[in-house]
Amino acid sequence: MLTKKIYLVRHGQTDYNLKGVVQGSGIDAPLNDHGRLQAAAFFDAYKDVPFEKAFYTGLQRTKQSIQQFLDLGIPSESVPELNEISWGDYEGQPMTPDENAYYQSMLAKWASGDLDFAIKGGESPNQVSKRLRIGLEKILNQDQKVILICMHGRAMRMLLSILMKVDLKYMDQFEHRNLGLYVLEIDGKGNVEIIKNNSGDHLQLKALI
Repeated sequence: MLTKKIYLVRHGQTDYNLKGVVQGSGIDAPLNDHGRLQAAAFFDAYKDVPFEKAFYTGLQRTKQSIQQFLDLGIPSESVPELNEISWGDYEGQPMTPDENAYYQSMLAKWASGDLDFAIKGGESPNQVSKRLRIGLEKILNQDQKVILICMHGRAMRMLLSILMKVDLKYMDQFEHRNLGLYVLEIDGKGNVEIIKNNSGDHLQLKALI
């Protein structure tokens, strides 16, 4: 018996995304014009889904991405535990070749199972996972059956790993894009099935990929 249907979407584009600048939980950037168009395209495609509640993080780019749904009067809640990972000293910095090399080495450490490794001043996957589980429990313990969640790329990879019971070292198998959509169904036994995987069909219709 189906107990939850979750529409999980990443926020729309920001200028930090556009410029390749590192953007984590310490950067509260708004959507740019392209991001607002992506948000509008997503709304146009899914405005008839009978969402019972919408959730967003403590950062404005996620709320802005689903604001048109909120304007319909859908109940909503901010869940800061779903915030993006903190990239520490790298936040707000452009991705230079040296920094990209460091980033790739960090990803390799995580993929090898070193999930306590964190960028200086930032969070490790294990730290992020701990708070994500708290946020997820807040959401899943509520009565609504059809819900919308908007969050962030790296945190989304980890949340999907938690939901699918996948070791965090394999999190990069869950791809993401700005305003890309996952649809998940959770049955009465807690089994989770991915119905849509990082779908961008709604963006292609508007040529916003």
